[in-house]
Amino acid sequence: MVSSRTRKNLHSQTSTEMERAAMAVDKDEPKIKYRGNETFEKLGIIGTLSNLLIYLTSIFHMKSITAATIINVFSGTTNFGTFVAAFLCDSYFGRYNTLGFSIIACFLGSLVIQLTAAIPKLHPPPCGKEGSICEGANAGQLAFLMMGLVLLIIGAGGIRPCNLAFGADQFNPKSESGKRGIDSFFNWYFFTFTFAQMVSLTVVVYIQSNVSWSVGLAIPAALMLLGTIVFFMGSKIYVKVKATGSPMTSVVQVIAVAIKKRRLRPLKQPWLSLHSFIPQKFVNSKLPYTDQFRFLDKAAMVTPQDQINPDGSSANPWKLCSMQQVEEVKCLLRVIPIWVAAGMYYTAIIQQMTYAVFQALQTDRRIGSSNFEIPAASFVVFLMLSMTMFIPIYDRLLVPFLRRITGKEGGITLLQRMGTGMFISILCMLTSAIVEERRRTIAFTKPTIGVADRRGAISSMPGLWLVPQLALAGLAEAFTAIGQVEFYYKQFPENMRSIAGSLYYCGIGFSSYVSSLLISIVHQTTGGASTGNWLPEDLNKGRLDYFYYMIAALAVINFGYFLLCSSWYQYKVAKSDTSEVNEESR
Repeated sequence: MVSSRTRKNLHSQTSTEMERAAMAVDKDEPKIKYRGNETFEKLGIIGTLSNLLIYLTSIFHMKSITAATIINVFSGTTNFGTFVAAFLCDSYFGRYNTLGFSIIACFLGSLVIQLTAAIPKLHPPPCGKEGSICEGANAGQLAFLMMGLVLLIIGAGGIRPCNLAFGADQFNPKSESGKRGIDSFFNWYFFTFTFAQMVSLTVVVYIQSNVSWSVGLAIPAALMLLGTIVFFMGSKIYVKVKATGSPMTSVVQVIAVAIKKRRLRPLKQPWLSLHSFIPQKFVNSKLPYTDQFRFLDKAAMVTPQDQINPDGSSANPWKLCSMQQVEEVKCLLRVIPIWVAAGMYYTAIIQQMTYAVFQALQTDRRIGSSNFEIPAASFVVFLMLSMTMFIPIYDRLLVPFLRRITGKEGGITLLQRMGTGMFISILCMLTSAIVEERRRTIAFTKPTIGVADRRGAISSMPGLWLVPQLALAGLAEAFTAIGQVEFYYKQFPENMRSIAGSLYYCGIGFSSYVSSLLISIVHQTTGGASTGNWLPEDLNKGRLDYFYYMIAALAVINFGYFLLCSSWYQYKVAKSDTSEVNEESR
């Protein structure tokens, strides 16, 4: 039995040898000058789904359920498109080139959307007097609008997964300051992202609602142009990680070889007998053997028919894979159940981006006794504000406090952080249902303050009663969204980090489609029910609170599923860190 002192000496010797090897490799490679986040330019679309939702209903005269469906499909397609862009980025083009192309596409999309408002022939004529039928958009107008949305999908699909990994590339992972910088990077990335959205939901939305849609949409287009110029101005100082070929080829090889060798008997000590080969200048962390998904081990089992090159590599990777390849595939498979749970979580958050806006339209949005009204789309800013205020508190106060208690670098594990946000999302939906029930009751029992355009009576309940549910949604995002992005980044192989970034957005896309499906099912099944349609144009005639309770029930089931997956999950640990395997406990 090896003593703790002996293990410490061995670990020290191993670390010294690794440092010497790293120094030897560094002599042959060009020196990279890291500048941390000083070179990272925040990229994003200064526009939100809430803005687009109001634009479709007010300018293109779409029904709320049609607009909500378009928003969900647009959001889902944009987010799933990140996976395609991330694959092309990691395999062929690199993050810098992908970002450059995508930000140009994003600017063009913003410009096209702005033209639909600025040029009268590109949108339907204004509605007549109250009660008259509004003329809808013709085929040409819809086609031009869809062209702008497609350009935004292409642009956002490339920007979203790549800018996270591109920003993290600017930190030196071999230095202590670089490691700490990466740990805080994800928190501050979302801080700046939500701050930009807050500007959109206040200044930009106010101009769109009270000045002009053409002027309001010109601001995002101008900012995207400015962002494009600034991005390319910094091209000489960025750290640009080159693409290393398709990382998915190795994944397919492991699965294919494991199927071919499925009849082989499992080994008693696979960590000693499996084919172990790691090429020189390997970019990924060297992973130890794990006992999950053991059927994949057969891909690295050596048979008499397998041929091995003099350097130890497999002569035919479609017949024999390495244990390293197998373990990387295991990392991906472990993440999938967590990803499904995270995707279902967003079904609750998405409702705060769509139906919370419709709730705001039928509440008293005036501030005090003044005539100033908060634009309905701007209510989502309370979600952003809650998230933005909590992130610095979490990063600077809670993490150090929890670190002293738990001894973990992040204070709590990433799965614990995600689970906390999922629990808060349940409270968010319950609060939303209670507030909606109150809003509807007041609309029927007390004098209303007017009629919302093409909707119904405006409840005298102050719109600020929507703030608690939005604040809870922002708090949930501060835990789950940021924890989720960091989780994917750290648990994926290093050569798949753009794909890891896309997984977060694919989860949002998945939830968008689930939300659209739920809305369609509820709308169709409750249309002829005794309680009436839950989701009509006029929320006073519906039961949106029932819909919220249904989402809360689904969130409870999903939370239980997430706890089950978390108890089973094994964190990715590099061979040099095997002494700390148990540090990331659930």
